[in-house]
Amino acid sequence: MEELLIEYLPILIFLGLAVGLSGAMVAASFIVGPSHPDVEKNSPYECGFEPFDDARMKFDVRFYLVAILFIIFDLEVAFLFPWAITLSDIGVLGFWSMFVFLLILTVGFIYEWRKGALEWE
Repeated sequence: MEELLIEYLPILIFLGLAVGLSGAMVAASFIVGPSHPDVEKNSPYECGFEPFDDARMKFDVRFYLVAILFIIFDLEVAFLFPWAITLSDIGVLGFWSMFVFLLILTVGFIYEWRKGALEWE
């Protein structure tokens, strides 16, 4: 049992060093870093808007559209990595199924581009 625990000793040392070093860096930033708060620096903000009184203020739907487009194309990249790694194992069927997937995403991207969803005025 002790032999098994000794094998995990380097991992424990690494974790201890990582926690200690990161804690020291955070403490050093609080000690060394300048702190000059003013009214504007302490004011709340959200999405680049100036602070406002009513939380029910209407804002542009393009914020949602950009976020959804980012998620869609971010997921596309997340699906490409495992596909590229296992491409030799999955064969021709896997290649063409990913080709169809990318084709559908490309058609959607072109549609959004033509509709002007990516234009920011």
